[in-house]
Formats: sequence, structure tokens, C-alpha cells
Amino acid sequence: SNIFTKSTWNPYLVGALVGLLGFLSVLVTTVVVDKGQYIGASTTYVRVTGYIEKIFAPGHVSGNQYFQEEKIKVDWQMMFVLGIILGALVSSLAGKSFKSENVPPMWKERFGSNVNTRAIGAIIGGIIAMFGARLAGGCPSGHGLSGMMQLSVSSFIALIFYLVGGVIAAKLIYKGGR
Repeated sequence: SNIFTKSTWNPYLVGALVGLLGFLSVLVTTVVVDKGQYIGASTTYVRVTGYIEKIFAPGHVSGNQYFQEEKIKVDWQMMFVLGIILGALVSSLAGKSFKSENVPPMWKERFGSNVNTRAIGAIIGGIIAMFGARLAGGCPSGHGLSGMMQLSVSSFIALIFYLVGGVIAAKLIYKGGR
């Protein structure tokens, strides 16, 4: 069968492909940008927020110290994040696993089928996750992929805490669930 229509892939193949992606990200950005850059995503979300904020409060963005150092720009990392979104969509369509649902069954079993409750939970969870990623100096993809490829001690520590935090959150939120 065609590898692109399979619903699951061999984890060893995927691991090798992720390693190749990490190597290529450094190689290509070294040639194009003259500065090797590693895989990560959380900075892109901050930049998108800066774009949105620039529309409604341009003075705040221009006076913000963070945005003085971290310029709002469309770069390879933003294209990487868009590629993740589009790749996930194409993969789910090709693997015939795509479905649109307002409230996932696991959430519905634990909290009910109210769409607003689900939206508020998702927004709060996103805020907490982004705050934690920025506090840790990177997201799970930045620390878990790029940092681990470099054998960074801080990334090992961050990844352990991401995993432990995820297990604790899942136990608290979905206690008694699947």
C-alpha cells in the first residue's frame, strides 16, 4: 500500500525522517540565512500575536522590548509551522482519518458536549502551554527535537518536565477516563 495513505507509520522511519529534517533545517538555514537554525515553533506564535497586536495597538508593539529583540517577520520558522498544519491536514485526508468534530469523544465523556466549555478549556490550555514554552525558552519541538539532537542538558530537563506535566495534567483532567 502507498505509504502516504497509511493511517500509521513505522516509528523508526519517522524518527529517521525527523533526524534528517533537523539536519536539513540547520544546513539550509546556514546556506540561506548564514546562521544555522534549529526546529522550533513557539516563537512563531509570539510573532503572529505581534502581527495581530500591531494592527490594534501599533504603539505597544513598537515600544515593546521583546519585539525590539525578536522582530516580527515571516521567516522559515513560520513557514515550518504552516507546513505542520497543512501537512497534518493532507495526511489526515490521505489516510482517510479526517473528521470535523466540535467536541472530541474523550472530552465529551468527562466534561459533557458543551462547545463553549470545550473552547474555554482549549483557550486556557493554550495560554498555559504557551506561557510554559516561553518560560522554558522553547517549546517541546524546540527542546525535544532540536535540543535533543544537540544533546543539550537543558533540553533533556525541559523534555522530562514536559512529559511529567502532560501525564499529571491528563491524570487530573481525565481521571477515570480512557
